Amino acid sequence: MNTINETNFKFPNQKSVYKGKVREVYTINDELLVMIATDRLSAFDVILPRQIPFKGQILNQIATKMLNDTADIVPNWLLANPDENVAVGHLCDTFKVEMVIRGYMSGHAAREYKAGKRVLCGVAMAEGLEENDKFPEPLITPSTKAENGEHDEDISREDILSQEIVSEEDYIILENYTKALFQRGTEIAAKRGLILVDTKYEFGKTKEGKILLIDEIHTPDSSRYFYAEGYEERQNKRAPQKQLSKEFVRQWLIENGFQGKDNQQIPEMSDAKIIEISNRYIELYEQITGEAFVKATTENVLDRIEKNVTSFLSN
Repeated sequence: MNTINETNFKFPNQKSVYKGKVREVYTINDELLVMIATDRLSAFDVILPRQIPFKGQILNQIATKMLNDTADIVPNWLLANPDENVAVGHLCDTFKVEMVIRGYMSGHAAREYKAGKRVLCGVAMAEGLEENDKFPEPLITPSTKAENGEHDEDISREDILSQEIVSEEDYIILENYTKALFQRGTEIAAKRGLILVDTKYEFGKTKEGKILLIDEIHTPDSSRYFYAEGYEERQNKRAPQKQLSKEFVRQWLIENGFQGKDNQQIPEMSDAKIIEISNRYIELYEQITGEAFVKATTENVLDRIEKNVTSFLSN
């Protein structure tokens, strides 16, 4: 099965290309971004050796739907989707922080809590919490936006402002947008029988000074979901929650001795594991969108993308 590992396109009026962990972003005429979602899989800020069939299409189409479903409360960068794996939108100057918001004690927060920490990114966490408990109020726990494969780092609101990474005026807008998006995402998830546990948002500013939501939102790469049915019962029993997110990949890696630390070997993923992960991504797509996933043709997939994007840019 053909997957997308990397691209090397030369689009009309292309100025530059940036290759992130999962997406490859082409700048067109210093005005537009062409964002291509590959099938690469990253965990613990490490790109894993094998790709996941249809993962890029799934992420792109979930993000597109969620951007459209939140555009009435927060303006975003998206203009068009000329291909199943592609989003085209406004070029922005990206803020160097990721706005992470957590409704539940899970993932990174839970690992820090188990290690004895009670303050995360300058935000206090109460005593007596158990893993996957709901916080009284969602916590905003920002991280610095890593470049060149480096690890994202936790950072507090105070440090963001004191280091002048973001102005206070802009940061207040980012906080308000983050809260509004998380509330809308929570409502959308609830309609599908899911709980939006935590997520991250990225923002940028246009040449005109307008702040826009950018990149992906509410996908399994940027978010964690629990199934709502049985949540309380599982919590009461202190049993693991049934979840749809990339956390199951992280847990599998941890169980096999890998957390992205120095001198750790990435465990080999079998064909069966790759298909299992692909099916989990498809399950999330169908659960969160309420729509059946339609697999795009993967025969000559790079030719397909190049043709569709070039046609769009030429119009």
